[in-house]
Amino acid sequence: MYSTIIAYILFFCSGFGILGLHRHYLGKHATGILWLLTGGLGTVGSWYDLFTMSSQVREANIRKAISDGSLMQRSNGTWRTADTGNTGNSWRNVDDGSVRIIRDKEPVERTILKLAKENKGVLTASDLALAANIKLEDAKRDLDAMVSKGFAELRVRQSGALVYVIPDLMDSDESFVD
Repeated sequence: MYSTIIAYILFFCSGFGILGLHRHYLGKHATGILWLLTGGLGTVGSWYDLFTMSSQVREANIRKAISDGSLMQRSNGTWRTADTGNTGNSWRNVDDGSVRIIRDKEPVERTILKLAKENKGVLTASDLALAANIKLEDAKRDLDAMVSKGFAELRVRQSGALVYVIPDLMDSDESFVD
C-alpha cells in the first residue's frame, strides 16, 4: 500500500514536486511525466499536490485495492468489501489516509456448513464466532438468518442449551427437548 510519508518525501526530494516523482509513486505516470516536462505545471500543480497529498494517497490505495480484486465501498467512514452478505470480512479504517487490505475470508454460510458437518449437524453461535472470527452477535444473526430461510432449526438440548441444527447434516442419535 502507498504511504503518505513516502509520497511527501518524494515530493520534497523532487524539487517541491516539480519533477513529479510522487505522482509516479502513486501510479499517476501520465501526470508524473507532465509534471517533469512543465515543472509541476509551473508550480501550480505542485502547490495543489502539497495540500491534497493525503487524499491522493487514499485514492491510489483504493485504485490498488480495486485492481487487486478487493473491491471496496464507503460506509460510515470505513471501507469494506463490496460483498452484500456478511462474510466476516475485516473493516479497514482510512482516517489516516491508508487502506489496510485483508483478503476476504470464506463466506460465513460455508463456515456454518463446514462446522455443522464437523459437529454432526449441531452448532452454537459461539462455535461459529470462533470458527469465522466474527462477533458473537454477528454469528447469532447469521444463524438466525439460516433458521428464517429454513436451512437450519433452533433446538434445545436436554442440558437446556440452545443449539442450531442443520437437519441434512445431523446425526440422528442426538436427543433434544420438544
